[in-house]
Amino acid sequence: MERSRLSLFIFCMTFLCFFLPTQGRWHHHLKHHSHHHKISEISAPPLAAPEPSSPPDDGNADDSTGVFDVRKFGAVGDSVTHDTEAFKMAWDTACQANSSVIHVPGGFSFMIQSTIFTGPCQGGIVFQVDGTLMPPDGPDVWPKNNSKRQWLVFYRINEMSFQGGGVIDGRGQKWWDLPCKPHKGINRTTLHGPCDSPIAIRFFMSSNLTVKGLKVKDSPQFHFRFDGCQNVHIESLHITAPVLSPNTDGIHIENTNGVEIYNSVISNGDDCISIGSGCYDVDIRNLTCGPGSHGISIGSLGNHNSRACVHNITVRDSVIRAADNGVRIKTWQGGSGAVSGVTFSNIHMEGVRNPIIIDQFYCLTKNCMNQTSAVYVWDILYEGIKGTYDIRSPPMHFACSDSVPCTNITLSEIELFPAQGDIVSDPFCWNVYGELETLTIPPVSCLLEGCSSNHLG
Repeated sequence: MERSRLSLFIFCMTFLCFFLPTQGRWHHHLKHHSHHHKISEISAPPLAAPEPSSPPDDGNADDSTGVFDVRKFGAVGDSVTHDTEAFKMAWDTACQANSSVIHVPGGFSFMIQSTIFTGPCQGGIVFQVDGTLMPPDGPDVWPKNNSKRQWLVFYRINEMSFQGGGVIDGRGQKWWDLPCKPHKGINRTTLHGPCDSPIAIRFFMSSNLTVKGLKVKDSPQFHFRFDGCQNVHIESLHITAPVLSPNTDGIHIENTNGVEIYNSVISNGDDCISIGSGCYDVDIRNLTCGPGSHGISIGSLGNHNSRACVHNITVRDSVIRAADNGVRIKTWQGGSGAVSGVTFSNIHMEGVRNPIIIDQFYCLTKNCMNQTSAVYVWDILYEGIKGTYDIRSPPMHFACSDSVPCTNITLSEIELFPAQGDIVSDPFCWNVYGELETLTIPPVSCLLEGCSSNHLG
């Protein structure tokens, strides 16, 4: 079975990388035009997670009800005692039952070390968090034999709901203060030394997942990461971290498809949502991003001359405020593959430095060499992008590869005004082909007409 799944995954990704760039333009072009001028209103995302649904029983429930209270397995919940073994015992017991609930009761703070919860399980599991989960407080007290790259991992799980009105507290401050972090060295430089920091919650090679209602804060690194997953529904999350907390992406997905991210609030020190290679069929709706984030990003892609494919991504009906970037596609020089079939629709910007940006020269240092190959960016629609931008940067920035230009870039109903002053900055364009379906503010005159002869990355 696993061999056949692997073969299917390889076939799908091969199809994405090699066939969609030649087949997808006509299909996505029809999708674009069928929705023009039907922009929906942005509804207000929840300011806090909703009240959790009650588990089937109270804290005195036992396995006869299908509810497994972690306290019955020895968890203390005093924020000092290590409750790792109790949680693992509760998981192993629930995993052997049908339609089970692991209950983390409210009013308690449970400290758990780096742990992997492994499936497959007998049936679906609800992991109901109404209390607080937290890791050891910083790298100095992190057990030496535990991975410093991850905290809570769910591996090979099919059909799980991770939900509740509780709090996931990553206790990230001491990790952010490591000298190797970019904002802590002399003159804000990065110093050499151990720099591994744990991802708070990671789902790996899992499917049919729901994450709902939780408050998640102060992760040492990414708050959520989904690797090699299918059918992921995320709703009503409230993710927070300080503006200067490094690499604290809210939700990162990689090699994952069938993703829905709805009705959530993310304010952090990096991308609200980052979409890595191998992702397709992603729908993001009614998200409030910022203040202080790097926006919603596809990429970075193509690092170390790698091949990357991303297809069929939709971001709609959302607000991005006081962020470094709005909607961004970023790729490294030297990569290959394609980003295609992307729609950014009905997005309100509030004081965003780079509301619309494609950067095919992404680089973390100043000495990256220009290369001839690049991840091909094509069939991208921006419609109903409105609001204000920070005047330090142009409101639209299309920096495309010298040898692999961006093509079929479509702009419709773009209205971006400076947050301060009256002078509207000109957009920046480099080697980008596309069309205007309506007049834009500011006017865009730098798009090249037609299609480039070079269509392959």
